[in-house]
Amino acid sequence: MRRLVPVILSAAACAGPDLPPPGSTPRADSAFAAVQARGAEVMGVDQQAATHVFEDLADGGRILFTANDPTDTAAVRTIRAHLRAQATAFAAGDFSGPAQVHGRTVPGTDVMAARRRSMRYDASDRPDGGELRIVATDPETLAAVRRFLQFQREDHRAAGHEGHGAAMDHAAHMRPGPTPGARMP
Repeated sequence: MRRLVPVILSAAACAGPDLPPPGSTPRADSAFAAVQARGAEVMGVDQQAATHVFEDLADGGRILFTANDPTDTAAVRTIRAHLRAQATAFAAGDFSGPAQVHGRTVPGTDVMAARRRSMRYDASDRPDGGELRIVATDPETLAAVRRFLQFQREDHRAAGHEGHGAAMDHAAHMRPGPTPGARMP
């Protein structure tokens, strides 16, 4: 008669090198990493070296996109060019850039595209990057702009108001485990 030997394996031993450590959220982290990678490709800037803020305003909102190192003139130029290109595309009803970054249609863009003639998009430079101002003229479009900005805040793990709350520290979100002193939005 054969004796059965109980085998106890720890979760860490079974995890393997490709699985995240216990306690992490692999789907959320891999989804965020995918947004970061697609964002770098579409926007032309390493997302860990930049900060996004998606701010609701009374008549629409604005997107602030800045280089974490304002002396990185190449990143600042790329950010400014990206925001100008997006202003032109959005005014034409083309939201393919955000769809590429997020891997899906971004909420609110259907209404924003349909009502593009009643909206305004203004890109302007800032010392460390730029901003894209979105102006809506009616309540339905304003609601669509808010859905668009809310989704962006969530998917980019970004702040909602400049100087209020934690701005997006992309590098902190890519490090495993909590980082001392890092604030999460």
